[in-house]
Amino acid sequence: MLRIGLLTSGGDCQALNATMRAIVKTIIYQSKEPVEIYGFLDGYQGLIYGRYKQMTWADFSGTLTQGGTILGTSRTPFKRIDIPEEDGVEKVPAMKQTYRKLHLDCLFMLGGNGSTKTANRLREEGLNIIALPKTIDNDTWGTDMTFGFPSAIDVATTYIDEIKTTASSHGRVFVIEIMGHKVGWIPLYAGVAGGADVILLPEIPYEMDNVIEAIERRDKSGGRFAIVAVAEGAISKQEAELPKKEYKKLVAKRKYSVAYEIADEIAKRTGREVRVGIPGHTQRGGAPDAQDRIFATQCGVEAAKACLNGKFGVMVAKVQDKMTLVPLKDVAGKLKYVDPKSDLVKEARYLGISFGDE
Repeated sequence: MLRIGLLTSGGDCQALNATMRAIVKTIIYQSKEPVEIYGFLDGYQGLIYGRYKQMTWADFSGTLTQGGTILGTSRTPFKRIDIPEEDGVEKVPAMKQTYRKLHLDCLFMLGGNGSTKTANRLREEGLNIIALPKTIDNDTWGTDMTFGFPSAIDVATTYIDEIKTTASSHGRVFVIEIMGHKVGWIPLYAGVAGGADVILLPEIPYEMDNVIEAIERRDKSGGRFAIVAVAEGAISKQEAELPKKEYKKLVAKRKYSVAYEIADEIAKRTGREVRVGIPGHTQRGGAPDAQDRIFATQCGVEAAKACLNGKFGVMVAKVQDKMTLVPLKDVAGKLKYVDPKSDLVKEARYLGISFGDE
């Protein structure tokens, strides 16, 4: 008997169900022995408290196109992994106990960089773990892409596309706040795909003078409107020079997000009518797009193959367009940032897109 567990941890995204479907389908078709499947409810909380359900292939039928996660999810911060729950339950011992109680041969964890830290901790505790790179932010180290990212780009791009008609009608500047606290993959890709005039990323500190110059340049060229795509974590050059603690205090004091501060500054300095648009959590909602379904399926198949071949303590990844396995210990908790000198950033600059730094 082959016994496997599944859990989804951290923020949800569009292709979680598609990935689990591929894991289950591959294992059922390829395993030489009967398979028992246990789905843990609400992420690591399900593993901690033994909240699970035994599942069959029928539970995953039709989920290729279904967004969210049929298992539910939650956040269990790694920095609190050794701090007991409010009711006194110690997290790591409880997770190990549940795993062993069910006699699991492998636990598949679908999560981002924080969740991989916990997965790696469980690996160190002797559990057979296989991680799969889930996050709309595309910031997981060791893989060129994460599932959820392609769909999030589509949602953010569509939002920019649909804002343009009202922006053009009224001759407005629209500041679009796109998800990305620490990294700017979504605003970069959606900004380029949506034809933004300015893209502000956490990795490229901006000067407001340069942002204003880019908007005025577009106005002089005859453009009736302007689009500024702003990452949630966009940071000015002055803020980037602050000590980390001082910057955190500054952010904590903000009444509104950085997008509103930028919009107010643009309005004051240009006299233009400025509006803020926030697609928010829609970026992680809805059905996965075709690219996400394909990549999620690849991840699920490769994870199942690794399990059947006894390869544990790894994360499934795509590197240079090839599916591979990378050691969990090498990737856990590391962030993959946008390279300011990457080809896409350079190409965007050739188009005249401003990143606010020059």
